[in-house]
Amino acid sequence: MSAETARERRNPNPVRNRPAVRKRRGLRDRLRRDWPLLVMAAPAALLLLVFHYLPTLGNVIAFQDYNPFLGDDPLDAFLHSEWIGFGNFETLFTDPAFWDAVRNTLTITLFQLVFFFPLPILLAILLNSVVSGRVRGFVQSVVYLPHFFSWVLVVTFFVQMLGGAGLLSQELRQAGFEPWDVMTNPDTFIVLVTAEAVWKDAGWGAIVFLAALSAIDQNLYEAAAADGAGRWRRLWHITLPGLRPVIILLLIMRLGDALSVGFEQFILQREAVGRQAAEVLDTFVYYQAIVPQQWGLGAAAGLFKAVVGLILILAANAAAHRLGEQGVYAKS
Repeated sequence: MSAETARERRNPNPVRNRPAVRKRRGLRDRLRRDWPLLVMAAPAALLLLVFHYLPTLGNVIAFQDYNPFLGDDPLDAFLHSEWIGFGNFETLFTDPAFWDAVRNTLTITLFQLVFFFPLPILLAILLNSVVSGRVRGFVQSVVYLPHFFSWVLVVTFFVQMLGGAGLLSQELRQAGFEPWDVMTNPDTFIVLVTAEAVWKDAGWGAIVFLAALSAIDQNLYEAAAADGAGRWRRLWHITLPGLRPVIILLLIMRLGDALSVGFEQFILQREAVGRQAAEVLDTFVYYQAIVPQQWGLGAAAGLFKAVVGLILILAANAAAHRLGEQGVYAKS
């Protein structure tokens, strides 16, 4: 037997025994394969580019004494406005009203994280436990509907119910009691705006959690019930762990908007309770930057909000990774 024959017997098909090497597709092949998906995604990408990324370039006016009336077009205004560096930020950070607005905003955010954020979760669990599909659909329609109301209508509804001439005050007067000061009390304003937000958006916020509940394997509930687990144990060991990734994701996103608690809701009630209670960062920008046409100051406040939101998202996402969750994006 020759050496070549012996080598062939030891390795009869060397090419077949090697691991298959996947050839990387070229750009032209990938475009040919994925062009329908790219065409479908193009309108959304264009919308994101035009309304989100291009306006980001306007943050340059945070470092200028911007005057929109210089030149013949916005580009000329950018080019001819005086560059003042961090002057707008110095003006912003030395203004006590700015820090009052930041403190009010963060206080409302923390209060709503404790007393508002869990309510859509609880509502979704309660709706998911309703056996009758007709009853569940009716309740969902009722709790979703306020989301489509404007804040003007929501505040008007609360004024008609809880205001000085509202239904509750009239009933208390007829019963011989002194009516409560709800709509104009600065000390309880944070409770009022949270109650309004709950009435308006709790049902809408439950949609995401209802979708997450529908993705939980029902066999887990049947197996747990067969092993003798009660309703509370199934809730604690199956339902909540199944909702945990969605809860963490939405919590991180909410922290990213910690300095954004709304504008219409607060500007509608600012005069009733006073600036000290109702002034948040968005209303501060409106009254201190937009009304007096201090555009650079308003851009500086917006850039401050964006930087703080980015820091909070990165910190919360890092904490989620330490807890073993994916968070907003997977850890590379």
